[in-house]
Amino acid sequence: MGNVLVPELAVSDWRVSRRFYCDILGFECLYQREEDGFCYLNLGGAELMIDQIGLGRDFDDGHLPKRYPFGKGLNLQIKVPQIQPMIDALSAAKWPIFLGPEDKWYRKDRGEVGNRQFIVADPDGYLLRFFEDLGWRRI
Repeated sequence: MGNVLVPELAVSDWRVSRRFYCDILGFECLYQREEDGFCYLNLGGAELMIDQIGLGRDFDDGHLPKRYPFGKGLNLQIKVPQIQPMIDALSAAKWPIFLGPEDKWYRKDRGEVGNRQFIVADPDGYLLRFFEDLGWRRI
């Protein structure tokens, strides 16, 4: 737990979200507070917190999501060694993929960095963009 930025996602049912993140995607629950509907997750150093709306303390003065999909305009990019095992796990769970696997190259200085990536929506509609590094190439 040493990241300088750890997003906390407000969720409708923390147990459903925990099952999705841990049982399907392979995150580890480092700790949880059931009374707060809270779980701290880790996947290869990528850390997320999930917190159920209406349990424990909410940070709401009009900022909490009201309806699906939550997190409009946001996607979280998460680096993994390979995306295929995650795609296979999602398929086995019959979980829909929002954007299928693609190789995408992004300009950076005088070259391009490559990502093999896909996007999946979590149970509340937060978009997660998992990618594996394809390296760098000169333009």
